[in-house]
Order: sequence, then structure tokens, then C-alpha cells
Amino acid sequence: MSELHTSEAPRSETMTQGWIDVCGVEDIIPNTGVCALVGKRQIALVRVGEGEEVYAISNFDPFSKAFVLSRGIVGDKGGVPKIASPIYKQSFDLRSGQCLDDPGVSIPVYPLRVRDGRVEIQAAAEPLAAAS
Repeated sequence: MSELHTSEAPRSETMTQGWIDVCGVEDIIPNTGVCALVGKRQIALVRVGEGEEVYAISNFDPFSKAFVLSRGIVGDKGGVPKIASPIYKQSFDLRSGQCLDDPGVSIPVYPLRVRDGRVEIQAAAEPLAAAS
């Protein structure tokens, strides 16, 4: 699995109306994740299936205290898209960041869109959901 990097001050041609172009959807192998450095945050971009279903979550695993979630196992649990940590195997809902094994734990999720086959993160990269 690879890592993608963006600069801390994105060039104007890679930023469109508050969105940072991170990579192409095709740069992410189906049912895997990659890590992107957006500003000073490590964000795991997770592609579910062969299409353009991509999620942005924190790459930080609160159980192992390591930046490894982009290397996790992608799947679903009862129709909920999830990623399981490669360390201790806790699963996280890719839509909300909620831990599916421990409801008291969640990770940040970030605003993401796919436009013209490109994955874009909102420039501010503030989480949509706060970690608990």
C-alpha cells in the first residue's frame, strides 16, 4: 500500500474552491486504503469496491496508538462499510468513524468528494465527526 502526499500550502492549480486535489480514484486499489498528508494531518483514503466510493478518515488507530488505519482490511458489517485496524483488528464505520467493536470510541472523518475521477478533501480538513 502506498502513501500519497500533498504540500502544506497547496499550489493554486490543485485547490478548487476550498477543495484540495489529492489523487485519482484509480490511484487507490479497490478495497484498500492509502495515506495522504493533508496539511499536517494523516488522512486515510479508503476505496470501497471498484467504483468511486471513497471515504476519508483519520489514519490514527486509537487502540494501537499508531498511524496505520490506511493499511487496514476493508469490508462491511451488515451493510456498513468498514475498515479493520491491521494491529488489533477493531473495525471502524467509514461513514461516521464509530468503532463497531467499542461504541465508546470513534475516529475523525473528513469531508471528501470525487469529481471527474479525482479525490478531493476539503481544504480546511476539519473532521466531520470528532473522536471520543
